[in-house]
Amino acid sequence: MKVYINGKFYQKQQAKISVFDHGLLYGDGVFEGIRSYNRRVFKLKEHVERLFESAHSIMLKIPMTRSQLIKAVLSTLKTNRLDDAYIRLVVTRGEGDLGLDPRKCVGHATVIIIADKITLYPKEFYRNGLAIITVPTIRNIPEALNPQIKSLNYLNNILAKIEAVNSGHNEAIMLDHLGFVAECTGDNIFVVKNKHIYTPPQCMGTLRGITRDTILQLAKKDKTPVHEHVITRHEVFISDECFLTGTAAEVIPVVKVDGRVIGEGKPGAVTLKLMKKFHALTKTQGVKY
Repeated sequence: MKVYINGKFYQKQQAKISVFDHGLLYGDGVFEGIRSYNRRVFKLKEHVERLFESAHSIMLKIPMTRSQLIKAVLSTLKTNRLDDAYIRLVVTRGEGDLGLDPRKCVGHATVIIIADKITLYPKEFYRNGLAIITVPTIRNIPEALNPQIKSLNYLNNILAKIEAVNSGHNEAIMLDHLGFVAECTGDNIFVVKNKHIYTPPQCMGTLRGITRDTILQLAKKDKTPVHEHVITRHEVFISDECFLTGTAAEVIPVVKVDGRVIGEGKPGAVTLKLMKKFHALTKTQGVKY
């Protein structure tokens, strides 16, 4: 594996940055997770745009244009000879001192691109569905650290993931500060009731997921009614279907939440249809390399 750092490629063992980098010291930076399928990078422009939006919000200047960054991603994939890959695009504040002041970070931001394989969940979970729980750790409130910013400070999600793992589950629902369903530790959440699709609005502490938006577009194109509004745990429990979306997870069914069986206890028709349409889309759309 060769890792891109600031315009150069390094072998994995030699891919290093300073221990004084604010990305390491304070989680001061932003990132994107991107997928490629059959030498096509899915929604690459959308991911790069979201990266720039996150960076702008935390006043971090990315030392490359969008076009240059796209070319660097494609070059990383070609260099590693990967047809199907998971790409981690990271921009840190760069090297500074031990204080918080970002003005002490000398030079420009650090740009890192890693391309590798990823399997988030075993295949049987896509066939049979996940069992998930709700955890006590709530999602960051927008007034503190807006979840729309994909920052390197992911401790909020990690703490929730620890609670899920400690209870023997692979994923968990995080509520917002008002007690409504926000999202899962690494995925957006959807429920289906009477063939209508519901998902929490992005203003309620949820990330504007690119896979989430893709699923909404596919559903609307198929004339399936979709609604973005607040969801309670009760509405999840009594739903006909439930599924999660994310770049790494893609679309995965949920069949049990907090011990309550969802619908018939197996992946539902709407979920399966959307899974099929999503996979078909990834085979035909994307930036070639």
